[in-house]
Amino acid sequence: MHSVNPPEIGPRLQAYRKQQKLTLADLATKSGVSRSMLSEIERGNANPTYGTLWHLTRALNIDLNSLISGASEERGDRIDLQPENLTPTIRSADGSCTLQILSPAGMVPLIEWYLLSFEPQGKLISDPHGAGTIEHLHCTEGEIVVRSAGNEMRVRAGETARYAGDVPHSLTSVGTSAGPVGARAFLVVASGEVGSSTTRALIRPK
Repeated sequence: MHSVNPPEIGPRLQAYRKQQKLTLADLATKSGVSRSMLSEIERGNANPTYGTLWHLTRALNIDLNSLISGASEERGDRIDLQPENLTPTIRSADGSCTLQILSPAGMVPLIEWYLLSFEPQGKLISDPHGAGTIEHLHCTEGEIVVRSAGNEMRVRAGETARYAGDVPHSLTSVGTSAGPVGARAFLVVASGEVGSSTTRALIRPK
């Protein structure tokens, strides 16, 4: 995957902090993010993880989109565009899978969607999500092996798999791409409040 410039959130973070009359030490205490890391972020020398951003927004009592893009989550008559370099990106524990977070922060409790890019033989291993969670994986390139609740299925480009996300589950790229990407896919994670009982019944063993 080609590199992108980190979001320019440093000035916004500093502005929110000063607006609330907080020192770096104050915000470090409230957020659990070290003072040195906060200083690096504000100067634009560090690209914070999604988890770090989450703690900062909770400490400042602002929404995530406000910090990332400077835009509020209020609906208007305009079309909002989120540039690629402002799209939050995280990686799997071993770094072999990149997840671009496409869903707005306000929808996280109900539904999330991601663009996944796997290295050859890359893996994304997940602990169980909330009860009733269903994942919908649409493979766009390569092949991905889905494992969930003791079941295993190979998903090829153009195919969509739906499976239980409230049990340990994993995705493994088995693509044969000659390039740096083993597989790509869109992943939608729907909480139990969103997923229908019919869908859950279809994917669970009798």
